Amino acid sequence: MITNFFVISPRGDTVIAKSYRSKSGVGAHERSHTEAFFRKVKFWDGVAPGTPGMDTTLGLGSGGNKLSADSLGGGSGEGSEAKESKKFGDAPPVFVMPDGYSYMHVKRNGLIFGCATEKNISPVVVIELLSKIAKVFKDYCGTLSEESIRKNFILLYELLDELLDYGYPQVTQTENLKAFVYNEPIVVSAIANTGKMINPKTASASAVHKPVISSVDADGKKTSLAVNQKNEIFVDILERLSVLFSSNGYVLNSTIDGCIQMKSYLAGNPQLRLALNEDLIVGKNSGSTSYSSGVTVDDINFNDCVNLSEWDHGRTLSFYPPDGEFIVLSYRMTGEFKTPFRIFPSIEEVEANKLEIAVHIRAEIPDNHFGANVAIEVPLPHSTTAATCSVVSTPGATGVNAEYVSQDKKLVWNLKKFPGCTEQTMRAKITLNGPCTSQIRREIGPINMSYEIPMYNVSSLQVRYLRIAENMPGYTPYRW
Repeated sequence: MITNFFVISPRGDTVIAKSYRSKSGVGAHERSHTEAFFRKVKFWDGVAPGTPGMDTTLGLGSGGNKLSADSLGGGSGEGSEAKESKKFGDAPPVFVMPDGYSYMHVKRNGLIFGCATEKNISPVVVIELLSKIAKVFKDYCGTLSEESIRKNFILLYELLDELLDYGYPQVTQTENLKAFVYNEPIVVSAIANTGKMINPKTASASAVHKPVISSVDADGKKTSLAVNQKNEIFVDILERLSVLFSSNGYVLNSTIDGCIQMKSYLAGNPQLRLALNEDLIVGKNSGSTSYSSGVTVDDINFNDCVNLSEWDHGRTLSFYPPDGEFIVLSYRMTGEFKTPFRIFPSIEEVEANKLEIAVHIRAEIPDNHFGANVAIEVPLPHSTTAATCSVVSTPGATGVNAEYVSQDKKLVWNLKKFPGCTEQTMRAKITLNGPCTSQIRREIGPINMSYEIPMYNVSSLQVRYLRIAENMPGYTPYRW
């Protein structure tokens, strides 16, 4: 199936590499090959070099004026030459390199999980396999970072031996691997959260950054988490919004891709019952009138472990949770909903070669919520020679700064905290190397905004309760 597997850090260092087969004594996992692969991913030019004389240009769509929530971060292509001003965005997950191998990869927390193959195999299967490997690494290390991987080399190579045999997947479930893994993970420090912005009735997000098996610290001693292991399960509703605005602030297109994600530390694998909104409607054309005022989603996909016998009449799920992190269900919603933020841009030509751009953003979420790690990018014309920024912030906003990135010809505006029911404005003065034309004005934008909103979901989907289906000895459930 696959020839090799590797994990590359954001700097391009090969953190983990394992070869399963090679041709003529040369493996695609060697340093020179992984370095060439990383450069291709980092500076994607839209062309996948393959057979000489064959056109292997991959068409990549460019997004519109998008507004996306819960974005895990993604860079724009760097290193574009002055001769070629066209940008192609991120590299596709599958492409061919000059060494003749097909490379496939996924990105998780800044790390690149990749593999190479010389066989004609299904890319979807390999992408799913790489995602499974990343999930297993996170379950056993607690956190998925370069530091945690480097400190758990022995454990992760042991996991790889059980996950893959001669490049073919064998056991990919976290709970099934426990019987074959004997090394204990070394816990690294949890990721710092974003200020004091957590609801006191809920557990900190760092509470789930612990392995599914007993762990030790850097000195080899048992950690407090291993000694005082609790029977607990964490539930989170995650939603990703994609909203397309027109230049005057009207919504043209909007979608929500959401999921209910859990991470289980329950011993004994008890049966759980999860209840959602009673007025939840699945499918816009379902023809139901009794739930007309409820939450409507286009479609829902359930995990294989879910029992749907009580779904139709009570919107209740029953399942035996697998160990580690898993998605109970995923859903999609389109149509009209109240967007958390609205963007109002304006452009004014003050002189023949000078423009003044104003970006006004209004937070339409309640004042007891906020946007965290907000990032706004405004692409500028390629003829821009200089730009200065100023920000008008309302009280409550923190970590506000705006700058002009000359290399990428764009304005970057960051806010660590954007309170609800407030407005923020950025003004920029742009100097061009020639007179402003209609073609140059069209090069401005689209504006892209990414953010996170803790403890808030736009779809109004709610978990009514999560409980153990039957009374089991040794379990004393309580809410954080």
